[in-house]
Amino acid sequence: MVDQNGVLRDLSGVIPDISAETLGAAALEKAKRADPANLPEVPKESRFGACVGRVGKFICVGLNYADHAAESGMEVPDEPVLFFKATSAICGPNDDIIVPKGATKTDWEVELGVVIGKAGSYLSVVDAVDHIAGYCVINDLSERAFQLERSGQWVKGKSADTFGPIGPYLVTPDEVPDPQKLGIWLEIDGVRVQDGNTRTMIFKVPYLVSYISQFMSLQPGDVISTGTPPGVGLGMKPPRYLKHGQQMRLGIDGLGEQNQKTIPWEAEMSLSREAC
Repeated sequence: MVDQNGVLRDLSGVIPDISAETLGAAALEKAKRADPANLPEVPKESRFGACVGRVGKFICVGLNYADHAAESGMEVPDEPVLFFKATSAICGPNDDIIVPKGATKTDWEVELGVVIGKAGSYLSVVDAVDHIAGYCVINDLSERAFQLERSGQWVKGKSADTFGPIGPYLVTPDEVPDPQKLGIWLEIDGVRVQDGNTRTMIFKVPYLVSYISQFMSLQPGDVISTGTPPGVGLGMKPPRYLKHGQQMRLGIDGLGEQNQKTIPWEAEMSLSREAC
């Protein structure tokens, strides 16, 4: 919990984790009633993990900003384009991003994340908002060569380890009066490359939740990544992709920021061997 002075407070004595079991209204209300002054401070050097634990489904929406579809050379879809990221891609918001083996076109995508708090199927647009536990920042990293040049579905280019940073915060709907009025941005090495607003989404948040629920049940702890504004590397002329040692900084109004450094997969393998 972040208190009114910006101090991080340990909620583990109130709820065991922020995950499927505790994302319902009753558990969140219990956390809300906790007096921050009675909760221990989180040590300042602590690592941020993903803001949702044990995610069931990681559902992504493609081409949900008309100007991003245009820069990608694709038609604006008549219906939402859905794909999945492997949940093993999830990592903390400030963890290093591992550029996978054989990658040549690793790209960035800042996106608004929607976290489901109540199960539902065949939801109406009106009812959909009652199933949202909160919002967060997501970087939907992509390896474009795997995604677009290796046949089949996009999942291959979206699911490498560390390609799904989530957080730092799960922000409940009472703190987000209108999810369609949020500035959304991303910087590479201090240079802003994405600078948009969620108001330009083609398909808005309640519609997306309703639409997805027509094809699969939504469960507490499911995460929906709602698409990215223009400014990705694929759309630049010439295209520009991430290199080793670059720094990404990204954020959404009221939802916090992420900071990530790219490292080659060989470096991660070496660190893993040393840890063993």
